[in-house]
Order: sequence, then C-alpha cells, then structure tokens
Amino acid sequence: MAAHYDGSDIMVLKGLEAVRKRPGMYIGSTGSRGLHHLIWEILDNGIDEHLAGHCDHIEITLLKDGGVRIQDHGRGVPTDIHPTEHIPTVRVVYTILHAGGKFGNSVYKVSGGLHGVGASVVNALSSRFIVEVRRDGKIYRDEYHNGGTPVVELVGGMIPVTGKTTKSDTGTTVTFYPDATIFDTTEFKADVIVKKLKETAYLNKGLTLTFTDQNTGFKQTFCENEGIKSFVAYLSREMRTLHPDPIYVEGRSGDIEVEVAFQYNDSFAEQINSYCNCINVVDGGTLVTGFKSGLTRVINQYARELGVLKEKDENLDGKDIRSGIIAIVSIKHPDPQFEGQTKTKLGNNDAKIAVEDVFTSEVTRFFDKNVEILKTILDNSMKSYNARKAGDKARNAVLKSLADTYETKSKLAACSSKHPEECEVYIVEGDSAGGTVKTARNRRTQAVLPLRGKILNVEKTPLDKILQNNEIRSMIQAFGCGIAEEFVISKLRYDKIIILTDADVDGAHISTLLLTFFYRYMPELIYEGKVYRGLPPLYRVEYETGTARGKKSKVSEYLFNDAALEEFRKTGRKILSLQRYKGLGEMDATQLWETTLDPDQRVLAQVSISDAVEADEVTSLLMGANVPPRREFIMAEAQNANLDIT
Repeated sequence: MAAHYDGSDIMVLKGLEAVRKRPGMYIGSTGSRGLHHLIWEILDNGIDEHLAGHCDHIEITLLKDGGVRIQDHGRGVPTDIHPTEHIPTVRVVYTILHAGGKFGNSVYKVSGGLHGVGASVVNALSSRFIVEVRRDGKIYRDEYHNGGTPVVELVGGMIPVTGKTTKSDTGTTVTFYPDATIFDTTEFKADVIVKKLKETAYLNKGLTLTFTDQNTGFKQTFCENEGIKSFVAYLSREMRTLHPDPIYVEGRSGDIEVEVAFQYNDSFAEQINSYCNCINVVDGGTLVTGFKSGLTRVINQYARELGVLKEKDENLDGKDIRSGIIAIVSIKHPDPQFEGQTKTKLGNNDAKIAVEDVFTSEVTRFFDKNVEILKTILDNSMKSYNARKAGDKARNAVLKSLADTYETKSKLAACSSKHPEECEVYIVEGDSAGGTVKTARNRRTQAVLPLRGKILNVEKTPLDKILQNNEIRSMIQAFGCGIAEEFVISKLRYDKIIILTDADVDGAHISTLLLTFFYRYMPELIYEGKVYRGLPPLYRVEYETGTARGKKSKVSEYLFNDAALEEFRKTGRKILSLQRYKGLGEMDATQLWETTLDPDQRVLAQVSISDAVEADEVTSLLMGANVPPRREFIMAEAQNANLDIT
C-alpha cells in the first residue's frame, strides 16, 4: 500500500526559518568554521563600504559575555521606510533574504557579498542581534532575538535613541550572540580572527582594522599601505628568494581593476592565491588562467629575444616558468560569477581577458627596466625545464613499470574486495607493526602497506629523485591513480588512506613526510577527504569496580593520550595495572582490532585543508631547507597543536 503523500506533506519555510533549519547551506557548517563565518559576513559589509570609498576603519571586538561587536565607519544602513516592503530599510536588510544594495551597481560598484543573505543569515543564527546605525547626527537602534524576531514593533519608522553623534560620524555597529542550540561551539578563537584580519588588510590598501579581545585584553591593529605586495613579502619571508622584492603591477581593463604581486624562491613549489572582491577563490578560475597565460607568454617572448631559446627549441612550459613562484592575483569585478554559494571559483571570461591584458603590458614595462631580475627568472625557468624533463622521463618509466609488472619490493597486503567505496588501506610504520595489522584486519576491505623507514622529504627533492624512492613507488602502485600531472582521483582503489604510526617523535615525522608528499603530488586526496590518521590508544588501564551486589570486578579501558589518563586518575578509581603502548607492535591482534581497526569503535582524524594559503606557507616552512625559521615556528606553536577528530 502506497504511503500517504499530498500537499500537506510539503513544508514551506518562511522568513529566516529556512536558515535555521539548514544552516549548513548558508555558512558551510555549524562547527567552528561556520561560527567564524558569521563574523566574516558582517565584516564583508564594512569592506564593501570601503571598496565604495566610504569607510577607512572597522573595529571587531570579542565581548566578555560571548558576543561579537563589529563597527564600521561607512555611511550607515539606511533607516527610511523601504518603498516596496513598507518597513524600515534596516529591517529589510537584517530580516529578509536576498535583500541588499549589491544587486545593482548604483550603490556598490564592486562587492564581495553578492547573494544578499549575509546580514540576515547572521541574524537568523543568533540568539540576540543588535544593530545601531549612525546617520545624519543621530543614532538608531534595533534588536532581535531567537533568530530574527524583532524585540519591539516599529510604527512609523525608526526612532533615534538617546544620545547624539556628529554628522561626520557615520556607520553601522552590529552586535550578535550565536545561538548555542544551532552551533556545536559558540567560542570564538582570537587567532582565527587575527589571521583573517591580517589577510583582509593586505587585500584592502589603506583600510585600518582593529581587533580587541575583552577576555584577554589583547588588541591589535592592521593596516597595509602596500597591499598585496606586502602580502607576498610576508608569505616569502622565510624563503630563499631569487630577487629581493616582490614584483607588483596594477591596472584597469574596462570596469575591472587588476593587481598582481609575485616573487620567486628556490623551491619547486608553485603557490598562486587568487581573490575577487576580497573573496579568496581557492579553486582559482578565470583570473588565475589569465595570469598564467600572461606570464607564460611574456617569459617565452623574452627567452627568445635574449637567445635563451633558439628558433628550433620548444617553448618553456607554464609549469617551468611558475616553478618556485608565490603570487597573489586580486581583481575588483562589478559582476563576478562564482560557482556556488561557497564562491570557490570564478567563471567570468572577461576576468581572464582583463588580467592577461593588464599583467602582460605592465610586467613587460617592469622587465624592460629590470633586466637582471628577468634573467634570474629565465635561469630558474630553464633549471626547472631540465629538471621537469628528467622528472617526466622518470615518471613515465615508473608508471609504465608499475602498470606492467608487480612491484616485488612492495609488501602490500591487498584486500579481496574490488569495490573502492568500501576499501581502505593502512600505511603502517615498519614490518613489526605491519605484521600485527595484517593479522588483525578485515581482509575483505582493509589493505595494509608497511613502510621501511622514512620516505623522502619531497619538499627538497626534484621529481626524478622522488620516483626512485621504493616507498613512494609502492604507494603509487597501491593507490593506482598516478602522480603529479598524471594523477586521476577516479582511479583511486581505496575510499580511505589511513596513516597509522607510533605515538612518538618518529611516528609524527613519518606522518608529516607522508602528508607533505600527498599535498604536493596528490593534493586531491586531501581536498576530497580521502586521507586520515589512525589514532591508536596510548594506554590500557585495568581497574577495580563494584557490581550491583557489592562485589568487585576487574574492568579494562583504553586511553588515547596523557590528558585522558589524567582525567581518569581524577575519578579516584583503583588502578590495578597500567600499560603504555610504545608502538603498534606491542598490541596483540585482538587489541589492535577493537581499538584501531574496527570501524565501529576506532577513532580517525580526517586530514583537511581549510586555508590553502596557510597550508602552503606552513608546508614550505616546516619541510623546506631553511632551518632557523622552522625551529622558531615549532617552539612557538608546539603548545597550540591540535587535531580535528572525526
């Protein structure tokens, strides 16, 4: 019999109800990242005022009572009655989705918040939301609670509150308190906000951003008068750069403003970060394509003019020209077309044309006046070209040999299932632990690949040398999806790649080397959420407990770190025995299965990247050749290390 289904089963969510019902659709998640996104949405409104030429200062304050206050010095949200909604415009902006001054181009020529949902979404996800507007020498105030419900009814429009301000003091102040019934946490992190504000200052020359944390007394002001040129210098600060200062060019093509800054270093890595209207479009898109095309054309043209390339020689590949580059591409576009609400990729073709035209003409002027820098870049490109040719030859040979024959030096214990969606592979440290894992595993769905010692640090090594490493060859063969330019994630044989190492310094180092390899040569594994760290327990504690009849019995429990052991000691239970596992090989197969391999009981930490800029920066810093900065970073950040466990 068919289930009942008619019009009464269709739910219509009105006003801001949809946001509260499905917050992830609007802010990505209800975790820490989504929580901080609330600040970015309100901050974007102040930045849009800055881009329009009406705001030079924004203040962000973490309040002692858990709220956030964001005050801009723009024009202030209009307070008059809206012509079609017939309520104060302030309420339109903060209670109606897709309402704002950014859909046309009469108010904001360029804007980051183009969907018109930011301010109202923050209101919808707050238990309390207060807006104060300073306009025409007056202060207006409105307040909402429980997801956007007005505290007072307004009849006849906004009424100025007690207190006056000067006509020159204009702007909007928003104070909000995230709804604890929606978010997993409502605790804002000062370091996350500081990092965002630093990046925002680089992208907005002359804008002053002041951050205050009332909980700790911390206060810092950000203002960058050299903009993205300073940004590149900051990202390159610990690198061995090939020329002293970043190269900076800017210009306009039609209604599109273009800025590009870049600097070369002696690494093999390429780092291009792109921004449209101050939004980090992490997947790039047309603006990055325009930069790459322009750079490739200009360098090849100079290479032939200066005799670096002969008539019979093929052009340098773009990868060769971009070897060791750190670049920022930033544009201001009046009508950007992003892919999806998350705005991770730009699709405008006119952005490609504008960036390529502006960059080509302006960087040519620069190189004509700075021939020595040009020669340095050409020399670096030729070195990369020669290394790539050797690497391509080695890669093709390796991939062919791995495809044609079984790598006898590999100790992969394959699983029997041929369905990748249900299979996983454990990368294990050493033969001893590998043997135990092989015994404990589910042979149908769990494969095991033991490593002999540590793999190469790929940050310091060209591809042809990397491919000579037996452990890396074993992984390439086991995964089945190639490497570098030949990588195809759809060919991956496993849904999960789980790094399982001992809980000591060597184990941590092996994990870091593996993650560096994945990030540089198989980054899709991380971006697609395929890489995990297995978290075996550190202790097994046996203690005495009472039964319902007053009898004593022995119970054992696994503890995953020192903090868990300390918490256990506080319970006052009598510890009969305490075993510390120095390595995976010390567990028997049954213990390893129930603590680390059993999908129903194990604890895995998924490896993810929330910020590509920071990921590149930290990877280069920790795995590069410059030792003193690495030591300083580890000493400063050791206490802040944490895992986001799933």
